[in-house]
Amino acid sequence: MRIVTLVIGCLAILLGGFWSWNAFPKIRTKIEDFISSGTFQTLEVRYSAEAIMDAHRKELLKDGDHVFLEPTLKFIPYLLMDVKYNRSQDKTAEGVILWGLVDGEMVINTGTWEKTHGFTDCIATSATRQEFKIINALASRGGAWDREGLSKFLNIENNILDSWVDTCRKKSLIVQNGNTYRLHMQNPKLQVIPETKLQQWLVTKPTKRALRVPNRYSPSQIENIARAAFGNDFAIRKTTKIFLPVYSIVVQNPDGSQMTTYWNALNGKRLASSPYDVE
Repeated sequence: MRIVTLVIGCLAILLGGFWSWNAFPKIRTKIEDFISSGTFQTLEVRYSAEAIMDAHRKELLKDGDHVFLEPTLKFIPYLLMDVKYNRSQDKTAEGVILWGLVDGEMVINTGTWEKTHGFTDCIATSATRQEFKIINALASRGGAWDREGLSKFLNIENNILDSWVDTCRKKSLIVQNGNTYRLHMQNPKLQVIPETKLQQWLVTKPTKRALRVPNRYSPSQIENIARAAFGNDFAIRKTTKIFLPVYSIVVQNPDGSQMTTYWNALNGKRLASSPYDVE
């Protein structure tokens, strides 16, 4: 009886620890900091906050009554994956993918910081390889296709097609308009080569005093969605958690209110939205 009680107690602790690890990203980040070597890898800061503020002064400060406050540098987590995939029938390609652990999207090019759009929804619904066959087929046709064309393209029986489509609809990944299926995403960008154009160097920084944003998604979620999206010939050989340096530049308005903008310290360009949405 004591052994049974002990086993149940150990299982409860393990399950509780697993739940806490996934439910509280800030706690997970602190634990990772504690067990780390005291350093982390990040893309290099190439633009200072002062350089960005000077270059965009006219854009950010409307007049002399608007003033800059002290900028903040934070580090946004990404998963760097060393991958290989089938480029053509007789050629295998090898490269890396940089995938956001906060926004759930893949970076296409680090120079422009162009990203995919739509993988976040797929991660949230745990889209499968079968569902991605529907998603990728629709994406290849600009986001919409009629049932007959979709059936011929996938070369599957109608009952299987209906089953895959039904799960995609239940997960709100696609919608049906008459006899046409459409991706349920605004301006989806999913048809990409599974490789990031990355030419920048990684540097090592001390963990102490570095403001790192916690993950929203786990590395395993990113790996699973990449495998589902890119098919059987796609393989992940190695993964590394790295960070992107981002500035919060704050302008104080004459009425005391504040406007915050976010800037990529790697290329000096403004981000469209806050990368800190897990806080």
